[in-house]
Amino acid sequence: MSRPAAVSRRSTKTEYIETDTGNKISRRSHIEGKQNIMLGGKSVIMAGVCLRGDLSRKTEKTAEGEKETSQTAISVGRASVIATNCTIRPPMRISRGHMIFYPMRIGDNVFIGPNSHISSLTISSHVHIGANSVLSPFCVVKEQCKILPDTVIPPHMIIPPGSVVAGRPAQIVGEVGEGWGQGGGGEGEEWVEGGDLRPLVRSIK
Repeated sequence: MSRPAAVSRRSTKTEYIETDTGNKISRRSHIEGKQNIMLGGKSVIMAGVCLRGDLSRKTEKTAEGEKETSQTAISVGRASVIATNCTIRPPMRISRGHMIFYPMRIGDNVFIGPNSHISSLTISSHVHIGANSVLSPFCVVKEQCKILPDTVIPPHMIIPPGSVVAGRPAQIVGEVGEGWGQGGGGEGEEWVEGGDLRPLVRSIK
């Protein structure tokens, strides 16, 4: 994972700020706690997205007097796309009267559809999440899954690899099938669900 990256000068008048690792971040997104968010490179954060990096677990002060520091709250892999008006916030539970936040991990080539609310513990690589979906705290989505639009995944539910999921609450309704998401990702090739999202990232200006 890369460190929070500097902004490239060439994008000063565009919709997106482009970092030196190729991430594209909309000027109309809302990012809290930037120091606690890690983007792997060539990922896109669209307009209206709310990333709550400020909701991070803090290490306790030690006997030696070290300062309290925050851990990475949200980690996003390479070539992932978070579409418009999504909210991404780490999962939380209350322990001994205190709110404790847990790091969220999003893999490579993950597409999160518009107006979704994500509070998962982990979303593995090559996952496609349809619009208006809700992924409740501490749910886990394994690799190469397809979440259909308007799905609500309950807390702590684990979605096996290669599953198609739908419903409110979510149920596994099928499998994506052999070869789902395969594509060369070559120049001029259209992006496909579950495949390499770099063509989609390149098309966003």
